[in-house]
Amino acid sequence: MKSLWNGAGAALRGLLLPALLLLAWQWASGRGASAAYVFVPLEQLWTGAQQLVADGTLALHVGASLERALTGLVCGALLGIATGTLMAQSRIAERLVGPLYHSIRQVPLLGLVPLIALWAGSGEFAKLLIIGIAAFYPTVLNTFEGMRQVDLRYREVGAMLTLTRGQMFRRVLLPAALPAIITGVTHAQVFAWLACLGGELLFAAAPGIGSLLLVSEQTGRMDVVLLSVLVIALLALVLNLAFARAARLLVRGRSA
Repeated sequence: MKSLWNGAGAALRGLLLPALLLLAWQWASGRGASAAYVFVPLEQLWTGAQQLVADGTLALHVGASLERALTGLVCGALLGIATGTLMAQSRIAERLVGPLYHSIRQVPLLGLVPLIALWAGSGEFAKLLIIGIAAFYPTVLNTFEGMRQVDLRYREVGAMLTLTRGQMFRRVLLPAALPAIITGVTHAQVFAWLACLGGELLFAAAPGIGSLLLVSEQTGRMDVVLLSVLVIALLALVLNLAFARAARLLVRGRSA
């Protein structure tokens, strides 16, 4: 019972700051027409949210962003796991790929945007490429470190059992490095979501929550701009929780 009250108290304390911000927001919106444009009244936000849900606009843009982010994440993460594994298992691959990888990953993703636009245009492929690159970097690094730090005793046991290279990878290296790989994919998910929104803001030619935000800003719909920001934050929170939960289940299943 005491733990229940403590949990309720902690939840209420967590809601205190958002409630105060909402009160301050509503107060600021009543300070004249110019203030109401920047601090959109809460009732106008509620009306705008109902409209976006009723006409399907919100579902269209949220669905497009989620599909785009997850597609780019899967492509970038799979390529990252393969590259990290290759670098960890082959000294030649590490010497060939490592310097290029460590050099390019120091370049901010925004610095690559002009080149990506030149090579891939401004369509869907360019957005997926940006997301894939963002997911690729952390997955490579974590997979490489996870594979290299596998306990030497595991490798020796595998050698004693005369496992082939494929069997050594599947039965020894991959299970041992799985926590590090999962950590890399979890980090990649965060970067992929941010890159998805960045790509949509830069190449706003298709549905997406970033495109909705940009178009709303250009048309003076500050209520939709604010709602878009809230939706982006909410989706990021849901994705983080879902990936963290999935990672715990995978690691727990491996340990069971």
